[in-house]
Amino acid sequence: MNTPQNPNQNHLLAALPTVEFERIEPKLKLVAMPLGDVLYESGGQLQHVYFPTSSIVSLHYVMEDGASSEIAGVGNEGILGISLFMGGNTTPSRAVIQTGGFGYRLDYLSMMEEFNRAGIMMHLMLRYTQALITQVSQTAVCNRHHTIEQQLCRWLLLTLDRLESNELTMTQELIASMIGVRREGITEAAGNLQRAGLISYRRGHITVLDRSGLEVQVCECYQVVKAEFDRLLCDVRNRQMLPLQLTTHPAHSCKY
Repeated sequence: MNTPQNPNQNHLLAALPTVEFERIEPKLKLVAMPLGDVLYESGGQLQHVYFPTSSIVSLHYVMEDGASSEIAGVGNEGILGISLFMGGNTTPSRAVIQTGGFGYRLDYLSMMEEFNRAGIMMHLMLRYTQALITQVSQTAVCNRHHTIEQQLCRWLLLTLDRLESNELTMTQELIASMIGVRREGITEAAGNLQRAGLISYRRGHITVLDRSGLEVQVCECYQVVKAEFDRLLCDVRNRQMLPLQLTTHPAHSCKY
């Protein structure tokens, strides 16, 4: 483990008031989240929730013939396993680690005990769920109405928002699988962005050279998702919409 890990690296955990955080802190388990690992399969019974810190997890909807497409991504802004506190216990999506790193795992009983207190944890989880629904919905619209190049820009920007660097380790095959298009389409789109000087691509490594240029090229979907996360989650962290009297432990600024 090269970089020290801390629960505060996850924005939701960092947003909890000190009292609520200290109740669950002893039960949080640091876990490695290697690239390609599956956290849960479609229809599986969930036993834990995960708070990514340096990893990014891709949620895929899986068809009967095995084909799949990404419906959302979750990084240090979020939580994996919302079905547990939403009452479903199972989910139709598969959770695959897109960017290897670390996260914190919390068992089902501990999560539900804190959620059922109807305190800030519950409000925070419900707000995050609303933001995640926006991401899922906007992804569906984007995949139907926008070009592959615009979809790639959206995907790159959302991924960058969850990383501390401008470099991604990702093959064109994997990106094509995430977006749900043919590899040839990604090759052409990535080539266009590279010729425009926006990215550099080689052997599974993508370096974003001009983020502002990507923001010019991207469709409206990126900003819709970002604005909803900022609206819902920054307000909670800044205590503008909930009657908090407790001091929160240090949190990140609203990067996402």
